[in-house]
Amino acid sequence: MHRQRSRHGCGRHEMSRGRGHGRHRVRRGDVRSAILALLDDRPMHGYEMIQELEERTGGRWTPSAGSIYPTLQLLEDEGLVTPEEVDGRKVYSLTDAGGEAAPERAEAGRPWEQGDEDSPRFQARRELFQLMGAAKQLGRAADDEQLAKAAEILKDARRRLYGLLAEE
Repeated sequence: MHRQRSRHGCGRHEMSRGRGHGRHRVRRGDVRSAILALLDDRPMHGYEMIQELEERTGGRWTPSAGSIYPTLQLLEDEGLVTPEEVDGRKVYSLTDAGGEAAPERAEAGRPWEQGDEDSPRFQARRELFQLMGAAKQLGRAADDEQLAKAAEILKDARRRLYGLLAEE
């Protein structure tokens, strides 16, 4: 069956999400490469990998649990990763064989580093996700006074963004 290419030129590797903006769908090999590269940085659990990839791509790529967990199981079956129970979660780390496989894949480039990094859309999304990360840290560590100041900063930022839309 022939699939039409989207106006973005990504064809079957794109999923539409509202108002014609696409979201990159990644091939299974890229998920595999991404997991190996992430675990080469440090051990993590599956949900943490999803969050990390979303942050590193400025929201362009949010792999689903349905792609991360089966890939982790496959990597475990291949002896490249090993899980360890930590605080009720499976935290995965690379085995020696996985450590050898990770650099090979990293040489080809990390999957989250590919794309349209120079576009204003990507830069704005990256800043948004970095802002959300900062807000999450404030939510966990700030006192009431800091949270009140943060709310004012966020309110001002929202007003200024809407102001941009109101400009001619």
